[in-house]
Amino acid sequence: MVELASLEAIQEASKRIGGVVRRTPVLDVSQSPAPPLWLKCENLQLAGAFKIRGALNMVGRLDPTSSRQGVITYSSGNHGRAVAFAARLAKIPATVVMPVTAPAIKVESVKDLGAHVILEGATSADRKRRAEREAQERGQTMVPPFDHEWIIAGQGTIALELVEQCPNLSEVYVPVGGGGLISGVAAGIKQLARGIQVVGVEPAGAAKMTASLAAGQPVTLASTSSIADGLLPVRPGDLTFAHVRQFVDEVVTV
Repeated sequence: MVELASLEAIQEASKRIGGVVRRTPVLDVSQSPAPPLWLKCENLQLAGAFKIRGALNMVGRLDPTSSRQGVITYSSGNHGRAVAFAARLAKIPATVVMPVTAPAIKVESVKDLGAHVILEGATSADRKRRAEREAQERGQTMVPPFDHEWIIAGQGTIALELVEQCPNLSEVYVPVGGGGLISGVAAGIKQLARGIQVVGVEPAGAAKMTASLAAGQPVTLASTSSIADGLLPVRPGDLTFAHVRQFVDEVVTV
């Protein structure tokens, strides 16, 4: 049976990473007198995205032997940068497998943080296979981009901040890539305030969660396409799929 992220695990993650991550602001972008529309500005987070929360939580939980060997991940950019950032803080080696289509600026930003970059394929499945092989050869610990309980708990720390910053929340809309962000946010929200609706939003050209929910199990798409290059995994994780089924009220495509 799949074990879902508990509120306690999310709260522990918040304590673990709280001295490093930023408590990002929320901005009301509604047009008065309309109801407030709050944006949680994780673009102002360390390493430029929410991904640092999960990466720091997982790297912070490694035992000394695993830390010395270092970490490896596969990413189109933001998660790779987050893992590289977390590894640099922990003073451990990091390897990041990125797609051959990754923008040069994202590749260089990961290298600038001291990580070794390997370019492989064009899909998340391509990168995952290469990273798994490299992890075995190098003896490094895999830090998955979304499908791991420690990653999900780290992303869930956003929910703790949201309910404090926006006490009258009625709905939360969360982008869906592999599902790590929405899994953590939804798990936190629903265990803190069950009356809040959580809605996932994914590109119509990369609607892997929508297809998976319809099928009743994770589905692998033949390909994905969207301007949102961070939302292009071809398959949700088994663990993230379970979280979405349990905690998310609806998933829509745009």
